[in-house]
Amino acid sequence: MNALNTSRRNVIRSLVSGSLLMPGILSELLASETAPLKSSPSADGALLEKPPHYSPRAKRVIFLFATGGVSHIDTFDPKSSEKGRDGSGKDKLMGSVFPYSANKRCGTVVSDLFPHLREQMDDICLIRSMKSAHFDHTEAAVGMHTGSATFTRPSMGSWISYGLGTLNQNLPSFMVIAPHLPYGGTQVYASDFLPAYHQGTRVIPGQQPIENLVPRTREQSVQQLELNLLSQLNQSHLQPRQDDSALAARIKSFETAFQMQTAGPEAFDVNQETDATHQMYGLKRGDTASFGWQCLVARRLAERGVRFIELIDTGSRPNWDSHGEMKEHAPLAKAVDQPMAGLIQDLKQRGLLDETLVVWATEFGRTPAKEGSHGRGHHGECFSIWLAGGGIRPGMIYGETDEIGKHIVRDKVDVHDLHATILHQLGIDHTRLTYRHAGRDYRLTDVHGKIVRGILS
Repeated sequence: MNALNTSRRNVIRSLVSGSLLMPGILSELLASETAPLKSSPSADGALLEKPPHYSPRAKRVIFLFATGGVSHIDTFDPKSSEKGRDGSGKDKLMGSVFPYSANKRCGTVVSDLFPHLREQMDDICLIRSMKSAHFDHTEAAVGMHTGSATFTRPSMGSWISYGLGTLNQNLPSFMVIAPHLPYGGTQVYASDFLPAYHQGTRVIPGQQPIENLVPRTREQSVQQLELNLLSQLNQSHLQPRQDDSALAARIKSFETAFQMQTAGPEAFDVNQETDATHQMYGLKRGDTASFGWQCLVARRLAERGVRFIELIDTGSRPNWDSHGEMKEHAPLAKAVDQPMAGLIQDLKQRGLLDETLVVWATEFGRTPAKEGSHGRGHHGECFSIWLAGGGIRPGMIYGETDEIGKHIVRDKVDVHDLHATILHQLGIDHTRLTYRHAGRDYRLTDVHGKIVRGILS
């Protein structure tokens, strides 16, 4: 008997001496020491790839969320700098604080906060007529993610995981890269009453994106033996509890974590990428904390079959909530402009943009009137978002606001409409993606939502 077999049998004997093994499981392990890790049927089947309702235009979503409320007036819907006056004669309105110009190919006007992204606008559909779910941060952010600003509901990523499953059993179907949590906290990627294995897996940028991902032992065969034992014990425990989705989710999470010990580090290792690719994202080698790293990892996860990838941009001050001074938007925009433009370029040159729906959003816009010396307040009545790839018409502007950016004057889009459109591009009929809970059928779009067909190619 070689040293490896000896060590494997020593593991079993040590477990036996501690009275941790039932006789049946012991004989099973000794008879088949190299058996592959078994998955829990109740969890595993739910995560297998599922057929859509109809032929999809996109296979996956990359959702970029800028928390804090990005000013539409100072970014993607610039307004004149001419100032209005209130009854007292004091300046009240404030146009775009930053210069702006048009993309030379499609004509879309974007402020100088996003020069790199402006060059990509011929690949982007800009919606200037988005209406928020609420005017307060937490409710608006949760509403953008779940469709409900007032009740606890599953997130969009969880619904998509539930509806379509995963393309890679070695990685979670829904992953969230977030250095800090946005308003609403974990609710923005929670699964709530959906089976718990559809909740987003959070990745924190840094040297170790997911804690304890590296195996504690390099002798994988011993670890495999331990996990096979654990799997058999788990399945024995689960068998009479088939309706316990929380239990099944815990078991599945450990199984996925084991698979991720190989798949995860490889996916997060951007050092494999060329210098040219790093430059495209504005990323320095060795940097694992910037938004450029987030965007490049998003492309790598998309390539590896992750169904829904969310990147949360919380900024550095710490977010886009600029009540006192709009120039605070400048460093925040600089940190994300080139990475987002690079992501679109990279997906396109690799042939992935057509099948990847990229969505950028924030929770609401900001007021055309001043707040403080040169800031703006919260404004949910209208703001801008953009989409690219995945069957969305490129190089166009949808919707329009009035001359000061206060109200929508054409083609309003609300959160339910956005969700219905995203699901549609994935081949899902939003009225048929339902889950029975507490005596009724729930869906992401509740009883609302219409597909924004004017932006579809």
